[in-house]
Amino acid sequence: MFEAVASPYLAGDDGTFRVKNAATAPPGDSWGKKKCKQLLAKRIDEISDLQRMLYAHDRYAILLIFQAMDAAGKDGTIRAVMSGINPAGCQVFSFKQPTPEELDHDFLWRSAKRLPERGRIGIFNRSYYEEVLVVRVHPEYLEAQKLPDKVDLKNIWQQRYSSICDHEKYLARSGTVILKFWLNVSKAEQRRRFLARIDEPRKNWKFSAGDVDERKFWQDYMAAYEAAINATSRPWAPWYAIPADDKPFMRLCVAEIIVQSLKKLKLKYPTVGAKEKARFAELRAMLKD
Repeated sequence: MFEAVASPYLAGDDGTFRVKNAATAPPGDSWGKKKCKQLLAKRIDEISDLQRMLYAHDRYAILLIFQAMDAAGKDGTIRAVMSGINPAGCQVFSFKQPTPEELDHDFLWRSAKRLPERGRIGIFNRSYYEEVLVVRVHPEYLEAQKLPDKVDLKNIWQQRYSSICDHEKYLARSGTVILKFWLNVSKAEQRRRFLARIDEPRKNWKFSAGDVDERKFWQDYMAAYEAAINATSRPWAPWYAIPADDKPFMRLCVAEIIVQSLKKLKLKYPTVGAKEKARFAELRAMLKD
């Protein structure tokens, strides 16, 4: 199975990840914004080339999962990093409040039916992890899920972590490469971005009063992220806690991990056998007319 590529932002699988130690800003010696944008352009070209090879190779699927607090930059990162690939080889799904139909199924159902097929890149903008993040912070949401037994809040989250780990290991064994990104924005930077959504008319449409209400639960969310990352970061389905206060740096980090992960697969175009090559000569002659 696939194993995670190295990164300063890789959350290990030993349960020692701590939110308080996870950077929200780039290191002091990092590239500036202009250089990050230049390097990102190169990584986008590499992703484009590798995506074509992924499609031709037809043995792996790529699943990119993005989780973050509001205003961390999920949409912009997806748009920027994936801007160079063939849209036919990529699919993006954003998981909002569950529908009645989705609530009549298990919590993995709605995402399972949107998994990418081999040769394609699937992107989840939020995902089944909402069930151990927002639902953990707001356990009253469990009432709508029609669970058969009385909810045991002491055990349900660990049970869901186990289900997620089993699900992801099964996918990895079947050829799905899973990369999970937590875009780690600071509370102060989130506040600045919310104010920009209020003050700048072209950003007004992004603003939601509900997002501000959720800031009251910041520490609860941080605890939920820490628990979920520790419980589900595995070599075959790693979590990367990416500093999100600087968008160009964040996007470059995400692109770099995607490029290195695709390269690790040793993708190649299918070779043509001797019989097919011999047929080429005949077809070439036919095309002269």
